Amino acid sequence: MDIESIKTKAKNYIEVESEEPFRSEVQNLLRDENWEELSDRFYTEIEFGTGGLRGVIGGGFNRINPYIVRRASAGMAAYMVEAQNAQSVVIAHDSRRYSKEFALNTALVFAAYGIKAYLFSELRPTPELSFAIRELGASGGVVVTASHNPPEYNGYKVYWNDGSQVVEPHDAAIIRKVLEIQGSPQAMTLADAQAAGLLEYIDEDLDATFVEMVKNNVVRPEVLRKYGAAAKVVYTPLHGTGAYLVERVLGEFGVKVSTVPEQREPDGEFPTVKSPNPEEGAALEMAIAQGRREQAAIVIGTDPDADRIGIAVPDGSDFRLITGNQLGALLVDYVFSSRAELGTLPSRPAFIKTIVTTELQRRIAEHLGAECYDTLTGFKHIAGLIRDFEQEEDGPNYVIGGEESYGYMIGTEVRDKDAISATVLTVEMALYHVSQGKSVLQRLEEIYTEYGYFQEETISEYFSGRQGQEIMQGMMRNLREEPPKVFGEITVKKVKDYQSGSVFDWASGRTNHDIDLPRSNVLQYLLEDGSIVSARPSGTEPKIKFYISCCDDDELPLPEAKKSVAEKVNMVRDEIDSWIREAKENASE
Repeated sequence: MDIESIKTKAKNYIEVESEEPFRSEVQNLLRDENWEELSDRFYTEIEFGTGGLRGVIGGGFNRINPYIVRRASAGMAAYMVEAQNAQSVVIAHDSRRYSKEFALNTALVFAAYGIKAYLFSELRPTPELSFAIRELGASGGVVVTASHNPPEYNGYKVYWNDGSQVVEPHDAAIIRKVLEIQGSPQAMTLADAQAAGLLEYIDEDLDATFVEMVKNNVVRPEVLRKYGAAAKVVYTPLHGTGAYLVERVLGEFGVKVSTVPEQREPDGEFPTVKSPNPEEGAALEMAIAQGRREQAAIVIGTDPDADRIGIAVPDGSDFRLITGNQLGALLVDYVFSSRAELGTLPSRPAFIKTIVTTELQRRIAEHLGAECYDTLTGFKHIAGLIRDFEQEEDGPNYVIGGEESYGYMIGTEVRDKDAISATVLTVEMALYHVSQGKSVLQRLEEIYTEYGYFQEETISEYFSGRQGQEIMQGMMRNLREEPPKVFGEITVKKVKDYQSGSVFDWASGRTNHDIDLPRSNVLQYLLEDGSIVSARPSGTEPKIKFYISCCDDDELPLPEAKKSVAEKVNMVRDEIDSWIREAKENASE
């Protein structure tokens, strides 16, 4: 981008941005003639995607700031009035920088469109936002959060009237409305919005009903009440929103919760962790250290907006991290087997997982009498299937679902991943196995013995800036045009392209267009031994995620199966690493 174009865009931003320090950031960059930084802030506009916005906080059209938030809110409000004569929205926020201010900006724009905003006065988890939309009969909602991203990020997630993130056709229609907004979006003042009854603060009443919902989703409440007082749970909210509700629900069951004191209070700088992401073992280091000292029965962490959960369980004198796929398998096993035993399973019980989640969970669910469904990554797709179930006479009844990245949804009252409910259910599951004389790890070994051994690994490669986007696009293009035929010694049997909806069979050379899912930029390689390798650019971060899922197809004894499958994972990882190196080398030439 040339300097004159940068100047023009920067001056345009200064005209429409009413709030400091965002205006002065750009003014100072112009004064200092920092064209490299200005180019990054203005070479493109931050994209309002199908789930909303996520980006680095700061002044500029390629940043998250009050103007961008107001513009997004105006586009969403305009569409909601047009599509459903919207009457109200619910708005929540997490502990990140400017989250509270962005949430208020959002409420005042909706008020200007005549839509009443129910605004949480203090930070609340994303699942409570989803629940509140349904509880209050609202037309939609917004949560200001960047989930588990680093502290320089914030985001804006949008929800429809069923409590799920928006899906087609609403997502594309909202994007079009956002792009139509020119100049400074209209917004009411706080005083005027409250005087007109268009802004109402909510807190305690919603908390109470949310807590009751979580408690009602417990499978064996007597397990928590009987064994919870004797077993200590070490918990960390990672400076986010989870502490109050996790402590409250478990406390009401009599479970001892020992929250990591250095990480209990909300703090958008996340000072004790490199990344507040429970998917990464480093985020749980302080909690595990406390678990060792206190001889905890389980260690649990939730991310800043409390929609993801990570856990570690005792393994001899230390703790072992449990992967998202493993925890999902344990929860599916526990919920379906327990409810079948107790006679509380509905007719046609249904389990939903994403296409990159381990097939082990399907084996468990189907063995225990559940119907199993696959969706694209994202809980809005799981919620969409639930809507379809509810519209079908005598249709399937959703029980539980999840994805490999530590997201789980229990029941239908929340239509997004819910780490509050998942935390309580995980504690219950762990205590149940203890009551049966076994550990969580012992039950996991039993599952592998019964259903076959699976090992999964995820490789996330970041590509920042304009060049990074080009590298990502080039990698996906090459993988699509020249798909691999082997991974090490394992032959690729089929190639599934979810962008075109096609399945290519290497043996026959035929392509069938029979993927019955929405189009998505995902490639999946089905190997002859049952292993699956997937490539998917993230929809919220500048990265490609590669998902490796290898399994034992020879029915070996468990120790031998683990060794064999680990070798397969290593072969696949080496191949993917070579792709990444080649893409970066080509970009640097």
